[in-house]
Amino acid sequence: MVKQMKKLPVGISDFKELRDENKYFVDKSIFIKEIIEDEAKVILLPRPRRFGKTLNLTMLRCFFEISENKEKIKKLFSGLDIEKECVFDEHFAKYPVIYLTFKDINETSFKEAFLSVKDLISEEFERHAYLLDSDALTDIKKREFESVIKREAADFVYRKSLKSLSGYLHTHHRKKPVILIDEYDTPIHSAFFHGYYDECISFFKGFLGGGLKDNPDMFKGIITGILRIAKESIFSGLNNLGVYNLLKSEYSRSFGFTEDEVCNLLKYYNIEDMMEDVKQWYDGYKFGRNTIYNPWSILNFISSIDKMFLPYWANTSSNEILRDLIKQSPSAVKQEFADLLNDVPVTKRIDDNIVLRDLQKDDIAVYSFLLFSGYLRVSDKVSKGRKTYYKLLFPNFEVKEIIENSILHWINDSYESSKLRQMLNALIRCDIGTFEEFLNDFIISTLSYFDTEKRNPEKVYQAFMLGMLVNLEGTYEVYSNKESGLGRFDISVVPIDKSKTAFIM
Repeated sequence: MVKQMKKLPVGISDFKELRDENKYFVDKSIFIKEIIEDEAKVILLPRPRRFGKTLNLTMLRCFFEISENKEKIKKLFSGLDIEKECVFDEHFAKYPVIYLTFKDINETSFKEAFLSVKDLISEEFERHAYLLDSDALTDIKKREFESVIKREAADFVYRKSLKSLSGYLHTHHRKKPVILIDEYDTPIHSAFFHGYYDECISFFKGFLGGGLKDNPDMFKGIITGILRIAKESIFSGLNNLGVYNLLKSEYSRSFGFTEDEVCNLLKYYNIEDMMEDVKQWYDGYKFGRNTIYNPWSILNFISSIDKMFLPYWANTSSNEILRDLIKQSPSAVKQEFADLLNDVPVTKRIDDNIVLRDLQKDDIAVYSFLLFSGYLRVSDKVSKGRKTYYKLLFPNFEVKEIIENSILHWINDSYESSKLRQMLNALIRCDIGTFEEFLNDFIISTLSYFDTEKRNPEKVYQAFMLGMLVNLEGTYEVYSNKESGLGRFDISVVPIDKSKTAFIM
């Protein structure tokens, strides 16, 4: 009898849906115990996109939330590690829950973003509309509650709504609620990119700060995002705030897949012989002391019919900030990208208090952003006096390809694609004079003097040339800084068809 294999949960980030449909589930349920036993009342968990943040928060929601279908919900946890823990019976289905996810709010103006936020808040109030029949609310509060549901409330009411709702729930249930905020910084990234950053920060400072700071009506607050946006004071003054970024050991196995989990997945789907290639493409992340694989890419790779090694993670975001970062970053960063593409680590200080405005002028902000967003990994730590420095590398083939494509976009956006194609055609025809003319024009129209004025400008040109030559992929293989013969070339362009000309630069 052929074994009926479980389907993979590609694109499913809701715990209940995943368990109801009996999809393959990598058991992260001990995360619940870690949350309960954490002494911090408010917990911030920054992780890269598509590393399981939403799935974990929906699991917390299912576990904590008071439910009329308690036994049915309990079956969702059948056979999971958390079921064996003492905290299970003590805390299961005992709390009201406020759940808000901002992952889809990426509007182009503050007006549109605020309307989307109001919709989210209104929907959550409507989910708790039973409070309108409760003594927990006075008549005045009930009218305000209804105005939120109808999206007619004043702006300041939405700003204080998180604190208000937690108070109503506590009074009604006589149990402090759990507050779950998913992808809190997605609207802030969009605001930065589209030019309404200050207005967005102002709202979230009032909404999150007011709802979480010294809130006596809250059992736990759990927030996920990509970055800790702290210097703008969203979380300033929060007592008992635990921030656990990917450099820390706490929760280091709760997001992404460990090597054992990936081995079990490949074995289950009878492709364990592909482990080494999977490791090169999707491994390389370091959370605390644990080696972590990109879960989104692993699931997409295994589910693909042809088992193609592709940058699946690249398609989960527009990568607009990354492309702008490459284009507008300090010249030193452009120089160091050439090293990173050649697997030469750069050594930097890291600050998890990200100020997005500093990305165009501060290399610490740039590298911190790249690390916490998942584009870099820590290969080693170096102590210099009282300061700690980190050796950084691209984690795997997938990220390298994303970076190369982002460099290519920078080049293509800066120069007409028809001229770029003419230039490359001149090269492969061995018309070097025409190639040089186009290249001169290309560099003058694309590179700034400030990109190349400082020490070792050759690295800027090299990263630039590599990005340009990526257009030849499929018919040529491009290599950089490799030893060959009696020396080492900067770049070689080798045809797949060996009857054609190769080039050494």
